[in-house]
Amino acid sequence: MAAFGREVGREPFSRTVCGESILFWRTGDGRVTAMSDRCVHRRFPLSEPPSHLVGDTVVCGYHGFTYGADGVCVAVPGQTRIPRTARLRTYPVVEQDSFVWVFIGDPHSAATLPVPRAPWLDMAGWTTVSGMEPLAARASLLVDNLMDLSHETYLHGGYIGTPEVADTPITTEVDDAAGVVHVSRRMADAACPPFYAKSTGITGRITRWQDIEFTPPCLYTLHSRVAPVGVLPNADGTDPDAFHVEVVYAITPETESSTHDFWAVARDFALDDEQVSDFLRESNRTVVLQDVAALNVLERVLTGEPDGYQELSINIDTGGLAARKMIARLAAGAP
Repeated sequence: MAAFGREVGREPFSRTVCGESILFWRTGDGRVTAMSDRCVHRRFPLSEPPSHLVGDTVVCGYHGFTYGADGVCVAVPGQTRIPRTARLRTYPVVEQDSFVWVFIGDPHSAATLPVPRAPWLDMAGWTTVSGMEPLAARASLLVDNLMDLSHETYLHGGYIGTPEVADTPITTEVDDAAGVVHVSRRMADAACPPFYAKSTGITGRITRWQDIEFTPPCLYTLHSRVAPVGVLPNADGTDPDAFHVEVVYAITPETESSTHDFWAVARDFALDDEQVSDFLRESNRTVVLQDVAALNVLERVLTGEPDGYQELSINIDTGGLAARKMIARLAAGAP
């Protein structure tokens, strides 16, 4: 994921994804364009003023080279001949579920790989709050963090963490065919953390489910269900007496040691209550920033650590280890 759809408009902006600086803007008919943010002439960033759009072309603010939405140069100052090599790299883009996805690899392979879905973020019957925080740490640390939610008890106490999260065992399933890692924690009788007590109005203890789906390399969804103790879904699968929250993270590497931490929280209750939206937005951002602070420290520790350190893993790490394995297989080009 490169951006939220709301971030991309007629004002070009740049974001670095996997070490590549990419220029994003919308054409007159609303399509998102993604191309290299470097003029082919002297490498001036096309996102920097006085570079600007003229219709559906972008004009370099240094020497005036002009490019169409396909990245091909259409005008060179002082001459009519345009060099054949005067073209910018362009990137396949998909906009869905309020996200803008960009394909960094071989563009001919883009159509063969499905873009993972997060439909609740742009669906009737749900309300969403979202944001992004920069992380000065490698993306794999955020994957580890999200796959092991036992840290909520210790790092996020007073927001989403309670003792039951760390004390309850998990189950882990790996669907190699679908390319998804599932981690589930079901708490039958748990304290209700402020994140849910204040947003749902539940008092007392709760039944709390945390069902994780991770689609490597970067889309993470936590299907969260809370209800009064003993309240379970109906036999037909309907669940009218519970509150459902979809917590979505898109974990996008900026560089080898920095990450774009995109997050979104969708809910199926209090849809028009701005106070609930404000509370969930600020609470989740606080939780994200707590993770950011911890992972930034961890990145500094790992960077200064001597080679050969033997990492210790335990039962709660099975989901994270499965995610690591699947990502390594993708990186190696294995099916």
